[in-house]
Amino acid sequence: MMDVLSVLLAKSESSTRAKELLTEHLRDTLAAAVQLRRRVGQLTAAEKVFGGRFWTAVELAALTHDAGKIPEGFQDMVAGRTRAWGERHEVLSLGFLPGLIMDPPLLSWVAAAVATHHRALTRAPDPATPASLDRRNLAWQYGTVSAAEYHERFQPIPAKAVAALADWLRTTAHASRPQDVPAHGPTLTEEQLLARAHELLYQLLDYWEEKVSPEEGLAAVLLQGAVTLSDHLSSAHGSLSTQQPLDADFRSRLERQLAAGGKALRAHQLRAAAVEGHLLLRAPTGSGKTEAALLWAAGQVSGLQEATGGVPRVFFTLPYLASINAMARRLEITLESPGAVGVSHSRAASYHLAVAISSEDEDQDEGGSPCRIDAASKALSRAAATKLFHESVRIATPYQLLRAALAGPAHAGILVDAANSVFILDELHAYDARRLGYILASARLWERLGGRVAVLSATLPHALASLFTQTLTGTTTQLDALDFDLPARHLLRIRDHHLTDPAALAEIRRQLSENKSVLVVANNVADALELFNQLAPAVQEQHGSDAALLLHSRFKRGDRSHIERRIAERFATVSPDAQHTRRPGLLVATQVVEVSLDVDFDVLFTSAAPLEALLQRFGRVNRIAARPAAEVIVHYPSWTTRGKRPDEYADGVYPRVPVEKGWGILRSHDGRTVDEADATSWLDSIYADTWGQQWRNDVIGHREQFDHDFLQFRLPFHDRSALSDGFDELFDGTEAILEQDREDYIAALAEAGTGRKAAGRLLADEYLIPVPHWAGDLSRYEKQLKVRVLDGDYDPERGLLAVRGHPQQRYQLGEVL
Repeated sequence: MMDVLSVLLAKSESSTRAKELLTEHLRDTLAAAVQLRRRVGQLTAAEKVFGGRFWTAVELAALTHDAGKIPEGFQDMVAGRTRAWGERHEVLSLGFLPGLIMDPPLLSWVAAAVATHHRALTRAPDPATPASLDRRNLAWQYGTVSAAEYHERFQPIPAKAVAALADWLRTTAHASRPQDVPAHGPTLTEEQLLARAHELLYQLLDYWEEKVSPEEGLAAVLLQGAVTLSDHLSSAHGSLSTQQPLDADFRSRLERQLAAGGKALRAHQLRAAAVEGHLLLRAPTGSGKTEAALLWAAGQVSGLQEATGGVPRVFFTLPYLASINAMARRLEITLESPGAVGVSHSRAASYHLAVAISSEDEDQDEGGSPCRIDAASKALSRAAATKLFHESVRIATPYQLLRAALAGPAHAGILVDAANSVFILDELHAYDARRLGYILASARLWERLGGRVAVLSATLPHALASLFTQTLTGTTTQLDALDFDLPARHLLRIRDHHLTDPAALAEIRRQLSENKSVLVVANNVADALELFNQLAPAVQEQHGSDAALLLHSRFKRGDRSHIERRIAERFATVSPDAQHTRRPGLLVATQVVEVSLDVDFDVLFTSAAPLEALLQRFGRVNRIAARPAAEVIVHYPSWTTRGKRPDEYADGVYPRVPVEKGWGILRSHDGRTVDEADATSWLDSIYADTWGQQWRNDVIGHREQFDHDFLQFRLPFHDRSALSDGFDELFDGTEAILEQDREDYIAALAEAGTGRKAAGRLLADEYLIPVPHWAGDLSRYEKQLKVRVLDGDYDPERGLLAVRGHPQQRYQLGEVL
């Protein structure tokens, strides 16, 4: 019988991979599930529902998930004899389970995981869901199919293959889980296989069509996530890092680094290292709050390792995509672990996850015609999806982590990967009330999953601090380092004209003529471009091309990384005893400069913004107080409306009320040095009135809405694909490539798939440009590439300049950050 198994394939041969036997793939997926269990550890949130057998269900589902690939129709397709099969292998896989698993509850859980590792089980609950999306679930395809029709659609199935594979599965499962799977059983026939598969599918459809408890729903999506992630790993022949550089030895390594520079750990860093549980840390820019957070994280990792037996992941989230690469490089140096820090970008990650779980050998469009996905692209995406989960330290925007709320085959893996993990949320001030509410709701979920959460900021009003502590149920330790012994760093100046006014340009030029390093921060891309065009040529002529740089969020990822490196080389913080001197030059930027970049300038010119944002911008000047108080010059903004709403916004970006309140406080301190210990009281005065109460109510409302709509998982296996596009709108952004880059994008996908580059490297993502969600009206969506394409003007030094769409739709630079 074993000779039959030697010809059954799971994967077809392509230019990027050898053909793969079905038994090899199933064995590899089981091994991947075991590896995942060892890294995640005990999942308390799921074990309560599973009666302590969560990982048993994961491993048995991993072993059996593709067993339904034995029909001749599927085998002809992977062998290239036919183009498409038209059926779903996962529903036939169900037929192997009843003879393998004797315990009914365990059988039901394993069956649910097997059935849903590629597609949703039940139909979308929203009757308004487009028909094209509503058809991508098993209920639509098989919900009304009789046993006789079921039998006819899957035939012919070689009888010897059924018996041989059933025997192999039993032997393998018993060796792995002898307490759950008997060593022997009766021979399985093809008639029994089909009858059992049909019966079990209908049991699943009946049960999961109705709402379940939040506890059971969460356990269900964690199970789905664990099995799909195991499948990613085995298909890509990937692995998960079991090394965590933020371990018990991290403190000694950090102390050694500091000692080499004549420094030692500071008081607030030592206190953070001793905290057990959640942390809320206020510390001024330049005081080492990142290192404090890492010390805290190392302590939480040790505690979670002991409690769960796993290898906790550490997620460091930042509000701006443009600051992620800089933080990743910084952490690799601090952790002394090159390659140990992963970078998880938003839409690119979701693209690779979506393609990785699609069935390239059997997928069809809604009309029934074949749409075979190119195997090279599939192989690349599987490797890329595996890469997304590989490192144990990851830098990301919260967006990618929050996509776990979509659950389903493409995103449930994010959820299980986040379990028993450590989260550092940097600069929550940068998010508006809606996004902040969503992040807080997710933090509450991470806590349910056994996680520990820290919030750190130089500008954290008590109103936000209390929202954080009230959201979580565990103990939160609050540490303030605002009494940090730091001399006055900034001398405040107020200007009543706009940042782009001729008077402002003249003043900036005077500072540049004195060979100073000058930072100019605009509130929108349009102003930043105008300022750069006006100021950069003279600076570059005098000091060279790298002396004047522009940074905002509308660059290709590859160009942005190049600009960040040039900024770091020219404007990095220089200690007083450094051998090289400070260099003159100009950086024009938007809000993206507020976090992560370790830069230091002589003077700042900025447009007025919320006080939290301004204080962050101040922190990029005279960063370590190595010089007398440096000027930070704040300009009055212009006020415009957005769309059809009557509310006014500072430079089209920030709501008027908090900006005006902050402006009043700053005016009263014009000409004085800024005492950073006063910043919290300034912020508290803004949040204490009617506006602050409305802000608080808005945050709580959005927190509860997101929790109710996305995080209860009461219909865990319903089709949520219709929510995916709307999710981009919630976070006001997506990514696109330029029309002129389309061929290069395709070539990069193929190049990465050949293995000529480092495994898993997302080469094609270097062409992606972050754009607002409404840019969908200015672009076309290419289904095969799963990416938006824009027809626009672009310059590597200036970014996205214009987008050509419909006459009534124009890309207005001032409308976005």
